[in-house]
Amino acid sequence: MRKIVYAYFLGSLGFASAQNLPEKSDSLLWEEDEIQLESAVITGTLKEVSRLDSPVPVEIITPRLFRKNPSPSLFESIGMVNGVRPQVNCNVCNTGDIHINGMEGPYTMILIDGMPIVSSLSTVYGLNGIPNSMVEKIEVVKGPASSLYGSEAMGGIINVITKNAQKAPSLSVDFMSSSWMEFNTDISTKFKIGDASSLIGMNYFKYDDVKDNNGDNFTDLTLQDRISIFNKWNLKRKDDKIASLGLRYVYEDRWGGELDYNKRIHRGSDEVYGESVYTSRFEAVAMYQLPIKESITTQFSYNYHDQNSWYGNTPYMATQQVAFGQAYWDKTLGIHNLLAGATIRYTDYDDNTPATADENGHNVPSRTTIPGVFVQDEMKFNPQNSLLLGYRFDYDEHHGSIHSPRVAYRYSSADKKHTLRGSFGTGFRVVNLFTEDHAALTGSREVIITEELKPERSLNANLNYVTRFTTGGMNVDVDVTGFYSYFTNKINADYDVNPDQIVYDNLEGHAISQGVSLNTNFSFGIPLRISAGVSYMDVFQKEKDENGVEQKEVQYFAPEWSGNLVMSYSFPKNFSVDLTGNWNGPMRLPTVPNDYRPEYSPWHMIANIQVTKKFQNGMEIYAGVKNLFDFVPSEDPILRAFDPFDQQVDDPIQNPNGYSFDTTYSYASMQGIRGFIGFRYSMF
Repeated sequence: MRKIVYAYFLGSLGFASAQNLPEKSDSLLWEEDEIQLESAVITGTLKEVSRLDSPVPVEIITPRLFRKNPSPSLFESIGMVNGVRPQVNCNVCNTGDIHINGMEGPYTMILIDGMPIVSSLSTVYGLNGIPNSMVEKIEVVKGPASSLYGSEAMGGIINVITKNAQKAPSLSVDFMSSSWMEFNTDISTKFKIGDASSLIGMNYFKYDDVKDNNGDNFTDLTLQDRISIFNKWNLKRKDDKIASLGLRYVYEDRWGGELDYNKRIHRGSDEVYGESVYTSRFEAVAMYQLPIKESITTQFSYNYHDQNSWYGNTPYMATQQVAFGQAYWDKTLGIHNLLAGATIRYTDYDDNTPATADENGHNVPSRTTIPGVFVQDEMKFNPQNSLLLGYRFDYDEHHGSIHSPRVAYRYSSADKKHTLRGSFGTGFRVVNLFTEDHAALTGSREVIITEELKPERSLNANLNYVTRFTTGGMNVDVDVTGFYSYFTNKINADYDVNPDQIVYDNLEGHAISQGVSLNTNFSFGIPLRISAGVSYMDVFQKEKDENGVEQKEVQYFAPEWSGNLVMSYSFPKNFSVDLTGNWNGPMRLPTVPNDYRPEYSPWHMIANIQVTKKFQNGMEIYAGVKNLFDFVPSEDPILRAFDPFDQQVDDPIQNPNGYSFDTTYSYASMQGIRGFIGFRYSMF
């Protein structure tokens, strides 16, 4: 009898199906220890529910997926998820952010254990250095969630859930090196003191090999020296009440620039161009359920971020502290699953830019307190139908009252092979340009703010359909989502008015993000497993020109077509081969007037292959090739790299088109083909 283990297929790919498991039969058998498809999710509704029962679609990503294409940071790894794109915003310091469904990084809220710990100033570096050995799973919500999480959750949520110290392996080790002389070490171990269990992890990444394969006299990849230490405590309590505390410290020294740049000599000077960033960051996140009969949970997070950076001879010195507190009550009354809570968020931000200066140029740090309340009622009429109603109210002293309602509906067929979800809601976002937009900091363009910026607002709708079926000895899992968002007051960064400026203002029109995303999983009677996804996006804004005619402008860095692929095959004696890849269609890029570089990037794919050997003692050895087709941009990623301080920019003979130094033309890494090798070890 042929044995098809569908649960193992999905688990090994790192994706959990949104469906219930079918009953066992002669043609479809299940391995009980691999059945994790009904694991609870919390991100969509702020309470533990199975994925099938959640009215909000949530994707679960396990570290198994990331091991098929190992990377030194979650920032790179998360790009294996369809519709999620890590975008490098600068070709010198290689900083970046996470785009979901074509929306820029500031629209993505990143959580650690459900708390908004990575935001604003830290979006550039927040996902770097989280030890992979500490990660239990990652939950991704594509689409707005402001009714639960407030500002910054307009585009989607990435919730990094760390392991429970009581259940984690006693020791985990992962070491990897590449032919580009990158070295990454990830170690975690646990210990116990009384009823308290502690898990401590460390990640260290080092890259200091200067490369310039394209010959522009600039580093192709920024040099990095980063260490991150993460310590999590879980306390065993009566009635399994939750009590946890997580602490993390990150220090990073990164620089990129001209090949003869020396930080000790040239940092901040106008002799040799370089971008040097020192980052020091501390985070704390805690959760505690009150020791009473009612289910009342309190949560707290705090982060301190210090950035000491120079972009050429332009300094950017900034500190940010964010404290967040939340308490909510969870109560079931008949068919009603009620959730009600209150939040408060305090942000202290200071830098050396006009963002924190008054009209006289005096430094005035920005200190903002935003209280809020929210309520949610999920009504489960029967196993097939449920309805969620939610509402949030926030008060911002600068922008006043902000209302964020939402409604979501779920239908599942009686045989649980079909699930349909629909939702509608609003979102909002309070903006700080200098903490979010790297282009405002590079020094290559002057920043112009034409007015006091208003908070962005959006109306959003999405429809999700999930099904599973068996045909011809093959199991197929299909997940398709249509999404639509309508934005007003969108912050517009205009690169076209003047090549030496970035002009920011609120859009006097509207912006739209719409499209369709399709994910498929295939399991065969042989040990071959395939996961493939494709996304179509149409992201643009419309605004009237000086003649009153409405003009359409396509969003930068939002490819109309994109997708991903994971293929895995298992051989006897615990050998496996994994082929992974991401592809992108043409995306609009920030060009300058008369630019000789194309306005749209070409179709391109980054493919990787890996071979893994597992041993009985818990050790794995893996090796492979990244960027298998050696794709790197053929265009100049840096405009006028030979004159980074624009000393000769006004020469009409040498520079007839008036070009100036610019680093923002970026759609793919300059890091070409490279080999890698590593080993892992886990002991329980």
